Amino acid sequence: MHVHRKPIGGFTLLELMIVVAIIAVLLAIAIPSYTDYLTRGKLTEAQNNLAAYRVSMEQYFQDNRNYGTTTTCGVPVPTSPTVKYFTFSCLPSGTGSTATAYTASATGITGTPVANFTFTIDYNNNQQTTSEPTGWGSGTINCWVVRKGGSCQ
Repeated sequence: MHVHRKPIGGFTLLELMIVVAIIAVLLAIAIPSYTDYLTRGKLTEAQNNLAAYRVSMEQYFQDNRNYGTTTTCGVPVPTSPTVKYFTFSCLPSGTGSTATAYTASATGITGTPVANFTFTIDYNNNQQTTSEPTGWGSGTINCWVVRKGGSCQ
């Protein structure tokens, strides 16, 4: 009686190495793109809060005919726990004791993916990116950067 054995199936070492190499190439492409995608999502915290802050400052101006004093803006800046990735500040300016102008800024917190970003907005709604990581732009940009290459909204 003849016993017919089925050949043992499986992968050769070479086939497995090719699959691992293909996966490594795909990951080398996908991980930086995904990281940039996550960073872009965090930038909206600064941009949305600065835009909302400007609205609050304009409402304050309508009520008080100034933006606060020359040392303090009339509206408190956003703080934690509502913000996670940026610190916000406001620098008033003017003559006498009242502020007739201001510049609000959002600076990325050290140790986060947005650490090298700084966005500003002023009383005339001039939006600027004053610092950004390499590849996201070069120097001061007269808009808020939303993606690598200096693309703005």
